[in-house]
Amino acid sequence: MVSPPHEAMHRIFQHDPGLFSRVSRFLGVDIPAPVKATALPTDLTETNPVERRVDTLLRLETADQGSFILAVEAQGKKHPDKPASWAYYTAYLWTKYRLPTALLVVCQDHATARWAKQAVSCGPPQLPTLTVQPLVAGPHNMPVITDPEEARADLVLASLAAITHAAEPDVDVILKALSTALRDAPEDVAKPLIEFTAQGLAKRPAKNLWRNLVAVDLSFYKSYLAEEVRAEVRKAVRDEVRKEVQAEVRDEALTQGEARRAAADVLAVLAERGLPVSDAVRERIDGCDDPETLSRWLRRAVTASTAEDVVSGA
Repeated sequence: MVSPPHEAMHRIFQHDPGLFSRVSRFLGVDIPAPVKATALPTDLTETNPVERRVDTLLRLETADQGSFILAVEAQGKKHPDKPASWAYYTAYLWTKYRLPTALLVVCQDHATARWAKQAVSCGPPQLPTLTVQPLVAGPHNMPVITDPEEARADLVLASLAAITHAAEPDVDVILKALSTALRDAPEDVAKPLIEFTAQGLAKRPAKNLWRNLVAVDLSFYKSYLAEEVRAEVRKAVRDEVRKEVQAEVRDEALTQGEARRAAADVLAVLAERGLPVSDAVRERIDGCDDPETLSRWLRRAVTASTAEDVVSGA
């Protein structure tokens, strides 16, 4: 099953195809910004029953270098079969569109990034024939954007920075800078980036911080993420109130129990001493719910001449 981080790592390039040219400078190449971008079908299946799908596929057109095909693959871990699939993708796309074809692999950990950027040849060492060496974006080369002003200058890149650094110690600062920058962004701009970032963080600890930032810093924003946090806050408040009420009821029950026992002790001492207890006195003792008063009456019951003396003067 496709995971949310997988979707976020490649779909963000569908959302903003120009992101690739801005990312390329961190990858050691210089790709001009596209003047036109077209999303292409991602199904690379042939007539045989083997299904092959690339994650995101774009046709980018630049002013000075013409058109090229960009395939974006999100890679969550090392997989020995992937280089062969990537070779198929690039060869097929080159054949189908007759355009230069580039492959970008987006990762969230250093080990996968190191593995993905290795050159892999399909032939024997002396006959490499077809070599695949994708560009790789990951925590090793994506910028750590911790300044809200820098994040505001390129919100999409800041979101990708958060996604690719999801497991890194710096992610908390990146998320805070991004949430601050998104406060001033129109909702139609902020909405997809909030969701991409949430998907990219998935079940990592930073997801909780992002959810809280969205609920507080971006309280204007309505989505499942924000509403989920607000619902949890409301539930926590209800649970706390319920606990307080239960504690009050429990304390009241304990107080009533103590009062009943103390009243019984007062009447027991009077009975042991053989002092007659009128109905009025008995009703007053049984009806008292103040432990301190009953304790005082108990001490009087030991020496009082009559039951009336016990309760006189309260």
